[in-house]
Amino acid sequence: MSDPATPAARPATLVLLVRHGRTPTTGRDLPGRAPGLSLDGSGRDQAQRLAARLAGLRIDALYSSPLERAQETAAPTARRTGLAVREEPGLLEGEFGDWTGRPLAELTALPAWQDVQRHPAGFRFPGGESFAEMQARMVGTIERLRREHEGGTVVCFSHADPIRLLLAHALGTPLDAFQRISVGTASVSAISYATDRDPVVLTVSSTTDSLAQLTAS
Repeated sequence: MSDPATPAARPATLVLLVRHGRTPTTGRDLPGRAPGLSLDGSGRDQAQRLAARLAGLRIDALYSSPLERAQETAAPTARRTGLAVREEPGLLEGEFGDWTGRPLAELTALPAWQDVQRHPAGFRFPGGESFAEMQARMVGTIERLRREHEGGTVVCFSHADPIRLLLAHALGTPLDAFQRISVGTASVSAISYATDRDPVVLTVSSTTDSLAQLTAS
């Protein structure tokens, strides 16, 4: 029998992190925050399949990065659930500054690219954001959202690096090792948040099967 003087545990919150679907530049360019980039045909198909995979979950809120590719990925889930997609700037792609829109083949030839891969904790994109700032932004955003929806399920549509950085934080992985985490297009990663324990990562980059079995408990 529990001690009546002991406060009841507060319910955990399930946060699902969805990377947007494929675009014409996926794996080719670093689009960053440049506007006007939409999903390609395969990305739209991915968004439809994602909505079906989420169908078995009771979802309390949908949030998305303001960029088109994230909003378009969220749209089929919004239609299926009847929930509005709330625009959340904290879920934005990294600010890549002078590197925005440049081909990856060109960027990987730069000496600075080795810093991106080997020492991201100390790297700042020229004219843009650092990985440390990106991670702090994501951690703060998700902390706020999980408190607003305590005990519920929140789906957040975002981008590869912000999601990987948040997963690294939840896993206790050093920022310099976050590049070891991979999240595919239209994939779902899930984290359970509770006030009385550290975050629990339930799945990373899931792209197949139903997600109805996920629970924050």
